[in-house]
Amino acid sequence: MKKVDYIVVGLGIAGICFSEQLLKQNKSFMAIDNGSNGATAMSGGVFNPTVLKRFNAAWNTSEFYPVALSFYKNLMHTLQTDFFFETPILRIFKSVEEQNDWSVASDKRELQQFLSPNFVQNTNPSITESYGFGKVTGTARINTSRLLAAYKNYLQAKSSLLTQEFLYNELKVENDNIVYNDIIADKIVFCDGPNVMNNPFFPINGIIPNKGEYLIVKAPKLKVNILIKGSFYIIPLGDSLYKVGATFGANDSGRDRSAKAEQEISAKLKTMINCPFEIIDQTVGIRPTTRDRKPLLGSIANNSRVVFFNGLGSRGFTMAPLLSEILYINITDGMPLPSEMDINRIAN
Repeated sequence: MKKVDYIVVGLGIAGICFSEQLLKQNKSFMAIDNGSNGATAMSGGVFNPTVLKRFNAAWNTSEFYPVALSFYKNLMHTLQTDFFFETPILRIFKSVEEQNDWSVASDKRELQQFLSPNFVQNTNPSITESYGFGKVTGTARINTSRLLAAYKNYLQAKSSLLTQEFLYNELKVENDNIVYNDIIADKIVFCDGPNVMNNPFFPINGIIPNKGEYLIVKAPKLKVNILIKGSFYIIPLGDSLYKVGATFGANDSGRDRSAKAEQEISAKLKTMINCPFEIIDQTVGIRPTTRDRKPLLGSIANNSRVVFFNGLGSRGFTMAPLLSEILYINITDGMPLPSEMDINRIAN
């Protein structure tokens, strides 16, 4: 039997951030990940502390943002891998009213560092717009495939990763420890995103699956190298390839590509650009969302050895670094979790 302090299930952004907390605190652990493409892998990788539909700061941005920015820069150094590329977002204005709303928002204290008060005029003939752009700074594009591959190799070199399906029926929760196959641990932390819906230890209906689909398109004449936000994001991938999306399908956990999403994204892309494009691929991911759009952290009463880190929705890249610190302190020091994050708010 192998004895460790923790078992970590899932190596998306939540699992990576919590694993980093354990390494920082010199705790032993075994991560278990099935190697499939989860919510993190299938996301657009946009690191954005604002809500560009309404020109607001995302929830708790002032706390989450500086921790996340430092975390990713340090992690690139640790992994010796470039995956975090700082780049602005240009938000397409649809009307004079949006321009006015942007001007008001850019003067708010929590948004001043992100929303530029100066509008950007369009110099790209392939982009369709009549009112210019608002520029968002402090944003970035995360190459998720590069991050995930590098981190798994990193843990593999430390003999801290098992690439296999986690079988819930093999888990034994005992008074003194956790036993899974030939591993004994003090606690298990589930960072398994939408897969937690199959977890018998997790509250029924605690996660609302939200299906997101992207199109990968080739558009040689578009010539964009920064993030563009209109009806959807246009995310440059290089070699004239762009990731466009994503759709939002509430209460949809299906992983099949839909013709409806293809048509929706394609139609809206045609309103954003006026150059030809070819659809190369269509991808599907499931976001783990909650009814109140807040994360689910901690252990359920009377079962302190089983811990959850979930419900990050579409804001995982911004929230996960600080949330992992908060969760670790809760587990080790008993510091109460903020009520809006505590999983027990849905367990009762």
